[in-house]
Amino acid sequence: MLDLFAATDFAAEIIERTSSTPDVLRAVQLSLAPAFLLVGIGSIMNVMVTRLNWIAGRIERLMDQETDQVIDKFSSEIVWLRKRRLFARRAIMLATAAAGIISVVIAVLFVSVYIHTRIGTLVVFLWVVTMALLITALYHFLRETLLAATGPDHTKAV
Repeated sequence: MLDLFAATDFAAEIIERTSSTPDVLRAVQLSLAPAFLLVGIGSIMNVMVTRLNWIAGRIERLMDQETDQVIDKFSSEIVWLRKRRLFARRAIMLATAAAGIISVVIAVLFVSVYIHTRIGTLVVFLWVVTMALLITALYHFLRETLLAATGPDHTKAV
């Protein structure tokens, strides 16, 4: 029975803390910049996934041609495509991690308006980790596009 009263007190306290319109407005304002970053990451990931789908489709089409002559003819292209696929997959993985962490930042910023603990250091740390992941993802995406621009005959140049 005491648990029920404790839960009721907790719920009442949460409702009291979140009923202030200025506090809600402040929470939304704090969360806005990371939300725009999340939209940008999603847009970049859309391009990355489209390129990865094309690469995977091309590899499948080449591998479906089972004759040894065809495989010998396209072996350098298959190696080139596999390198591109590796960079694209890494870029997507890193961008997904950045999106996940920035989502946590948005949640933490929103909740920080209603709690009295100081979490600025946590937000800064998560923001820096997000930026590091995003920069690394963009680096891998750049490597994939440079590899695509050189073509299958110049894979050692990149």
